[in-house]
Amino acid sequence: MSLIVYGAPLSPFVRKVRLFLAEKGVPYQLENINPFDQPEWYADLNPLRRIPALRDGDVSLADSSVICHYLEDRDPDLAPLCGESAVARARINWLEKYADYEVAPLATFTVFRNRLLRPMLGKPCDEAAVQDALLEKLPQHFDYLEGCLGEHEFFVDNRFSLADIAIASQLVNMQHGGENLDAQRWPRLAAHFQRVLQRPALQEVLNGERAMVGKIRARLSA
Repeated sequence: MSLIVYGAPLSPFVRKVRLFLAEKGVPYQLENINPFDQPEWYADLNPLRRIPALRDGDVSLADSSVICHYLEDRDPDLAPLCGESAVARARINWLEKYADYEVAPLATFTVFRNRLLRPMLGKPCDEAAVQDALLEKLPQHFDYLEGCLGEHEFFVDNRFSLADIAIASQLVNMQHGGENLDAQRWPRLAAHFQRVLQRPALQEVLNGERAMVGKIRARLSA
């Protein structure tokens, strides 16, 4: 198997790449890299020491967005996930970046990190920061995404794409942190998230993740 994805399963950016590969039907191997205790050689794959990274034979790449767009171009005969027109590609790129740069700092790096990762590392949860993210900061982003989705099932051209993967990947981490979208306030976005959750590719990945989260919570409560 030539494709190796390096990273931790609970990272939304690793999840993004894994779901992209699964939707494409491309086999790969996941090699776990602990973001808090990386081997020295990992700097050769990503000098910034962020996850994920990818090795494809002699090709090595870092950054989830770069990796996904490389995979799209690598196998042009497979079902497109990055758009088939200039407009669609631009919209998908925008929504992917919106998920990575606007939603991630709150859903993942505030809610998920404080509720799960910090306690796992023996550090206190900053619940005030979590509540600020949930009540003051995330709602404006959910309002925007609700409007972008409109009456459609998927974000761009009503076709499943990298935009849907990127947004759902962040919401999964929020869910792992014990929070769900308010379906009364954001019914379209909540329904979209449930549709994505039901896709076989995500189901397979989530089964393993939920088992990991369950073990962490059991250890914390022991």
